[in-house]
Amino acid sequence: MGLEQRYLERTEFNSYEDFSKNFKLKVPENFNFAYDIIDEYARIEPERLALVWCDDNGNERKFTFSELKYWSDKTANYLKSKGIKKGDKIIFILRRRFEFYFFAFAACKIGAIFIPCTNQLMKKDIVYRNNAAGVKAIIAYNDNGVPEHVDSSRQESPTVDTYIMVGGSKEGWLDYDSEIENVSDVWTRPEGDQNTTNEDLMMIYFTSGTTSMPKMAMHDFTYPLGHIVTAKYWHRVVEKGLHISVAESGWAKFGWGKLFGQWICGAVQFLYDMEKFDPCNLLDKLAKYKVSTFCAPPTIYRFLLQHDIAKYDLSSLTHCSTAGEPLNPEIFNRFKNITGHEILNGFGQTETTVIVANFEWLKVDPGAMGMPNPAYNIDVVDENNNPCPVGEEGELIIRDVDTNKTPGLFCGYYKDPEATAKVWYDNAYHTGDVVYRDEHGFLWFVGRNDDVIKASGYRISPFEVESALIEHPAVLECAVTGAPDSVRGTVVKATVTLAKGYEPSEELKKDIQNYVKKVTAPYKYPRIIEFVDELPKTISGKIKRAHIRHEDKQKFETK
Repeated sequence: MGLEQRYLERTEFNSYEDFSKNFKLKVPENFNFAYDIIDEYARIEPERLALVWCDDNGNERKFTFSELKYWSDKTANYLKSKGIKKGDKIIFILRRRFEFYFFAFAACKIGAIFIPCTNQLMKKDIVYRNNAAGVKAIIAYNDNGVPEHVDSSRQESPTVDTYIMVGGSKEGWLDYDSEIENVSDVWTRPEGDQNTTNEDLMMIYFTSGTTSMPKMAMHDFTYPLGHIVTAKYWHRVVEKGLHISVAESGWAKFGWGKLFGQWICGAVQFLYDMEKFDPCNLLDKLAKYKVSTFCAPPTIYRFLLQHDIAKYDLSSLTHCSTAGEPLNPEIFNRFKNITGHEILNGFGQTETTVIVANFEWLKVDPGAMGMPNPAYNIDVVDENNNPCPVGEEGELIIRDVDTNKTPGLFCGYYKDPEATAKVWYDNAYHTGDVVYRDEHGFLWFVGRNDDVIKASGYRISPFEVESALIEHPAVLECAVTGAPDSVRGTVVKATVTLAKGYEPSEELKKDIQNYVKKVTAPYKYPRIIEFVDELPKTISGKIKRAHIRHEDKQKFETK
């Protein structure tokens, strides 16, 4: 059995209504994921399989919970010997390496605050993060030029005094692989003010920064408990079954799908350390390791559907889910027709756990976000903070954040009270996402506040137009934005990358435009279509619609 029953008043429900009314977390004092989940499994079932890791070079490692305890205890002693103490901030740049877990659990045991970062960061990104967070140490895997980018940041990062390398050695870096061997594996939980409390900061995520510099979302030690809903009721992980969420360790999606809730709920983490994304390689791994539950962003599903999925043995799969961007109905329908599996949409932010999802009792309406996670008090409100009626667009908010903050919700933005105050006020957290509720209670995504298009007197959802566009066989990816127009003020524009076998042409533009007119209201069709080789994206892969709007505005003003 998993350990989730220790933290829930009830674990099984008969319906969404039952779930919504009766779900309740039990939060113990001084919860610490490393001690209360990883070490607890090691105590009661030491040989239980916890982690399966593999890469593209034929390497494979498997770890039991007793082995995770062993390595995290050694690593805690190692970090302590290097001067790391409670409250210190540590950046991890560790790809999808299994060592990430050794360091994460070690940091939890010490009470140090870990900051996962992607290995795609360049010098300026690292300098910004070091100084914004007051980072003391950087732990990095030796690949992708990461050590060199970190080295170039040193002179401009005065707070960093410890550099630890995994997977190699380099002058100016501590060599973890060689030094860890002689470190003691005996670790005792600290007492007194050196012990962690529920209110202490456990980790910081840098947000994606689609419209501004990334902010630092703070999470305390109760954050993992919020992911019980993520894993058990949305991912629907299987007892001792392998779960994979396709995410690199630098992103919050890693915490959502490869770190917390899945282990609490008794699953085995499957960690595929891919050099680069290759749909065929991923399908091979799903089949070879007999993965039970699978979660990936819609873009991954799109690329999988470019290949012959039917030739892979995916019979072990019991459930598929998606998040990170809206799921277009076309992807849902094609995937279901081929595999028999529905893709269950979920929605949340770096600042939260899953807050809206298609839970198991719901009849899925393709494209819908789902219904609220009952751990949060969700509402849709207008500009005056009044609840919106059915069908009316408004902002998605979480109420009672001061009076009843639930595990999973962030604690604010680190060292940025002004940014926190913009989203956290009147006892509510304002997500900045525009949605509406239909007559069945499902929530539907419209767009970020800044992304909703106002053209010719209409409010147009970019997601709705993108969903229509993606149904056209020529469209691989697209971004819909409002572009300035001298006659209409603003018109709908689609920036499109083409699928294999298609070339840009005026005829293709007209064909795509006519298709959109047929499948959605004609006023929503893109009057401008621009074909590009790739869409502008953040490091995390989110489309930078603000970048497209800015470029279009500059072009318009220089005409």
